[in-house]
Amino acid sequence: MRKSLFALVFAGLVAGCTTSPPNNPDNICKIFTEKKSWYRAAKDMNKEWGVPIHVPMAMMYQESSFRAKAKPPRDYVFFGLIPWGRVSSAYGYSQAKTLTWSDYKKETKNRGADRDNFRDAIDFMGWFITKTNKINGISKWDARSQYLNYHEGWGGYKRKTYNKKAWLVSVAKKVDSRSKTYARQLKGCEKSLNRGWFKKLFFG
Repeated sequence: MRKSLFALVFAGLVAGCTTSPPNNPDNICKIFTEKKSWYRAAKDMNKEWGVPIHVPMAMMYQESSFRAKAKPPRDYVFFGLIPWGRVSSAYGYSQAKTLTWSDYKKETKNRGADRDNFRDAIDFMGWFITKTNKINGISKWDARSQYLNYHEGWGGYKRKTYNKKAWLVSVAKKVDSRSKTYARQLKGCEKSLNRGWFKKLFFG
């Protein structure tokens, strides 16, 4: 009985560690060193969609700060005193909305995908970035414009709705800056990360 209880507690602690945000989100090398399974998931996303790892990682940082169960703020009614649901259906690492997530699952046949699963979330972002490239002709390396599409939707981007949102344009610039920082960092540690990934792939 005591052993079973210990096993349950240990499993809970491990689960908590795997879903907790990285200790140093400003350095992508430290993120992937700490979260080795995230790097494998990011590599698979890159292989599947041809999307550079640093772009969705910068977007994810902005959207959820790498929190698995992140939710948008609550909406309030009656002079802002009574909480009344959420401002949108966005949820999880990628802050994907329910309808868009459903489209992703249908198109990719990844019907068991969960928004609070990092592997599924970054694959979703690879899918979305690829769709943005096809629909609006935005480079997969252009983090600023990709983020504006992500936030406003493909139609909203075409209509340039972001031009009426100075705050959003400012945020998109921050995402672009972080993306470039992540790219520089990753270039310096990718060989080391790949050695660890290769070893794990073939030797468990």
